[in-house]
Amino acid sequence: MRQRRHVGLPSPTRREVLGFLALGAAALAVGGCDDMAPAGPVRNVAFKQRLGIPPLAQPRVDASGGWVFDLTARPGQREFVPGKTTETWGINGDYLGPTLRVPRGQQITINVRNRLPEMTTMHWHGAHLPAAADGGPHQPIEPGAAWSPTWQINQPAATLWYHPHPHGNSEMHIYRGLAGMFIIDDEEEAALPLPRTYGVDDIPVIIQDKRFGPDGQLDGSDHTPVGLLGDTILVNGTAGPFFTATTELIRLRLLNASTGRVYNLGFSDGRLFTLIATDGGLLSRPQPTDRVQLAPGERAEIVVRLAAGEKAILHSYRPELGTIPGIRYVSGGLDAFDVLELRARSSLQPSPALPRRLADRFAVDAGSAVVTRTFLLAGHEINGKQMDLERIDEIVTLKTTEIWDVINLDALPHSFHVHGLQFQVAAVDGAQPPPILSGRKDTVFLPPHVPVRLILHFADYADPARPFMYHCHMLFHEDHGMMGQFLVVAPGQQPDLPADVPGDHEHHH
Repeated sequence: MRQRRHVGLPSPTRREVLGFLALGAAALAVGGCDDMAPAGPVRNVAFKQRLGIPPLAQPRVDASGGWVFDLTARPGQREFVPGKTTETWGINGDYLGPTLRVPRGQQITINVRNRLPEMTTMHWHGAHLPAAADGGPHQPIEPGAAWSPTWQINQPAATLWYHPHPHGNSEMHIYRGLAGMFIIDDEEEAALPLPRTYGVDDIPVIIQDKRFGPDGQLDGSDHTPVGLLGDTILVNGTAGPFFTATTELIRLRLLNASTGRVYNLGFSDGRLFTLIATDGGLLSRPQPTDRVQLAPGERAEIVVRLAAGEKAILHSYRPELGTIPGIRYVSGGLDAFDVLELRARSSLQPSPALPRRLADRFAVDAGSAVVTRTFLLAGHEINGKQMDLERIDEIVTLKTTEIWDVINLDALPHSFHVHGLQFQVAAVDGAQPPPILSGRKDTVFLPPHVPVRLILHFADYADPARPFMYHCHMLFHEDHGMMGQFLVVAPGQQPDLPADVPGDHEHHH
C-alpha cells in the first residue's frame, strides 16, 4: 500500500538525536546536577501589558434556531517585540481567535474560511461530535475555500479549544497563531456559585511559548526532541501580561496551547488555589492544591482568592517530566517562567464561597469493557507504525466500552489525545490516578515507561467511513507520524474500507 509522506518538517536523524542527548549531558556535566544546570529562559518578567481578552464570537441565529459562527483564518501582523512587527496567522484577527461560547443542547454551524496561502483544517479539541465535523486531517480546507461542520452540543460544561490539524503541519500552524478557546455552558454548572463573568472574574488564559528572531519574526527553526521550545511566554497573545482583578475570587481557564512545552503552574508565593475542572469539565469536588501541570493540549480551571491591593504572579515551575537528567534538559524540564500577574484593586467585590460539591463523579464501568487495546509510543510511531491517512488502525463498536493501555516506551516525554470523546484515566502505573486526572479527560501526559490505563465509552456517532484520530499532542511528534486512526461502527455494520485496508488488531488482548 502506498505510504503517504509527511510534509513540513524533516524527521531528526539518529545522529541529531544523539547530538541532543550529548548536549544535555554536557550541560549537566558543567552544571553538576539538575539544580545547577542553566536556569529557565525567562524569570522576573516585567508585567507591562494589560492582558488581552479574546472577544466572544457573536453567532447569527438561523431559521431553525441554530447558532452560526463565522471564522476566517488569515495572515496578520502583531507587535510582540517593541518596535518590531511580527508576521502572524490569526482567526478573525491578527493572532489567535475569538472565544466560542455555547450552551449544552444548542445546534451549531461553524463556517471556517481559509484565507491563508496553504491548506489548513480546524479541529474542535475535546468536543464530542461526529467524525465528519471533527476537523482532523480528513477535512482539509484549501486556500480560498470554506468548510461548515454542524452538530449539536451534547456534553457537560467545559473549557475546550480549537486549532488546525493539517497532516504534517499542525505544529507550525498553531505556532503562527491559529488557536482559540471554546467554552461550553450547562444548567448544572450555571447553578453553582462560581465566577463566570467572562473577562471580569472568569478569564481565558491561553499559554504559549515563542522564540523571536533578531528581526522580530517567529523563529520556528530551533527544534528540540519535543519540538519548538520558546524563551518568551505569551498569554492570550500578550507578552508580560497583567490582569486587574475587581473580585475576591478569580477563575482562570488555563490552556496549554504550546506545541511542545509542559507547564507546572502555581503561584510564586506558594499560595494554595482550587482546582475545579480539567479537560472535559468539572471535578466532583474542589481540590485545593499549589500546582497544576499541563502538557500541550490539556486544560484546567482554577479559582484563586485575592486580598485587596495585593499582587499574585502565576508561575510555571520546572515540570515533572519523569525523564533522565539529559533528556530533562533538552525537553524543557529545567525551565521556569513567570506567566501572568494578577493585580487586585484596593477594594474588591465579595465573592461567594466555593461549593463543596461540583458535579457527579465521572466513572466509566470498566467491568463492561469488551476489548482491551495496547498502544505503545516510541520513535514517532504508535505500535510500530507511522501515521498513514489511508490506513485504519482500530475499529470500535458503538455503545461499547473499551480499555486502552497506553505506554510511552521512549526516554522522551509524550502525551496521548483521543478525538471525539472524553475518557476516564483508570490507573497510572497501576495505581489510582491523582485528583487532577479524576475527571473527564481527552489528553493525558505520558512519562517514560509509566503505563496509563484509559476507559472509553463510545456512546454515539458511528461512521463507517470517517475516522477519528489518536496521537501524541507534542505536535512535532504528531507531525512526524505518532498518530493513528479509529472508526466507530454500529453493531453489525461493516467499515467502509479500501480492499487492502483490513485494519490492524494483532496487538489486542
